[in-house]
Amino acid sequence: MPLADARAMHPGLKVAEEDAHADHALLANICDWCLRWTPLAALDPPDGIFLDISGCAHLFGGEQGLIADVLQRCDGLGLHARAAIAATPGAAWAMARFGTEIGTIVAPEGQEAAIAPFPLAALRLEAETVAALATVGLKLVSDILDLPRAPLAARFGAGLLRQLDRALDLLEEPVSPLLPVAPYVAERSFPEPIARLEDVEHVTLALARRLSPMLEHKALGARRLELALFRTDGAVKRVAAGASRPLRDPDKIAGLFAERFMALGDELDPGFGFDLVRLSALVTEAAPPVALRLGETAEEEDLARLVDRLGARLGLQRVQRIVAGDAWIPEQAAAALPAHCTAPDPAGWNAARAMIDAEVPMARPLRLLERPEPIDAMAEVPDGPPVRFRWRRALHQVIHAEGPERIAPAWWSAGPKPTRDYYRVEDEAGQRYWLYREGLYQRETAHPRWFLHGLFA
Repeated sequence: MPLADARAMHPGLKVAEEDAHADHALLANICDWCLRWTPLAALDPPDGIFLDISGCAHLFGGEQGLIADVLQRCDGLGLHARAAIAATPGAAWAMARFGTEIGTIVAPEGQEAAIAPFPLAALRLEAETVAALATVGLKLVSDILDLPRAPLAARFGAGLLRQLDRALDLLEEPVSPLLPVAPYVAERSFPEPIARLEDVEHVTLALARRLSPMLEHKALGARRLELALFRTDGAVKRVAAGASRPLRDPDKIAGLFAERFMALGDELDPGFGFDLVRLSALVTEAAPPVALRLGETAEEEDLARLVDRLGARLGLQRVQRIVAGDAWIPEQAAAALPAHCTAPDPAGWNAARAMIDAEVPMARPLRLLERPEPIDAMAEVPDGPPVRFRWRRALHQVIHAEGPERIAPAWWSAGPKPTRDYYRVEDEAGQRYWLYREGLYQRETAHPRWFLHGLFA
């Protein structure tokens, strides 16, 4: 009814503005907390959550013990909840909202009889469909169970029969989980919550030792791991760690998370303690056993360990590795990629170095500018080396020049890209620079431009 009418009837009525965004955020947090019972938890806005407990109920003393645990924990968090267990999401939804008990368990063979007395809204139909059915005297689920299906579909739409079949397990209903299900998981619950960081690290090592045989059995290693810490107040702390190569050694996994804990500091707030800890391998790769050959060193292993430690402290995206690119343009000849995502490519660097040594015996600077900077240059002939140039308002007199090293654009590249002629020059002060002229005189442009691209030490 209108708010004014409601206040006229109840002057002391309390009113709060609706905040749909905050409501959805709260529901998402509760759904995240519900992952303690099953990895398959899905949102059912605006006020519901689906839990697929197939194969999980026995861990909590059966279905009766699980539903009791759910309701007890929700009550401890100050949440008023109704729960139901059924063979289909539709039947469970109907029992939780229209059943007479707070916690109900329905056997598969009794689903039809259980939802038959409920109003048609229990089938999650649109309000318009429910109103249209009511105009012809159809108000309960039992009213449509034995009616011919073709006339119902023709008059009220196929959605009516689809929702009925989903509730009666005649049609499968997909449920999208809130988070992807990890293929390998190890977890441990505690009758008394833990809060010390030393205890969390000890539990992480114990879980890594349980996770390692699962990965070893499949000849796999974890590239991305996640440690989920469930607090007693309903909050869930998630700590993710990545590895530069497939990892399954328990000590190395525990060491990786120890670095992450040090980087997080106070962000890893235990509150009143954690009562459940879960370690998941989110991303795995093939990792067959490898033994060092005679005379072989473990330098690559040490490098991978260094990358993992730096990534745990600073963030994986901040630790980068330079890889060779398949291009002659200097700024495209190398790229910085996350070190944990890219394997070393010495063959690529060796191939590029061999071509440069064989065809262009001219040294290049190790330091390049982020972008080539335009300069004013003067040459004795239009296609010759510069005799002087001005860069950043300073005039430099060239006393020695070598070049050119010509770099032409790839013929298959789109758009006009002029040829570059690079020169290594030295000024009167002994400083050496790497310059290039853009565009071939009278063939590509009438006014070539000059740029400074790098500096020699």
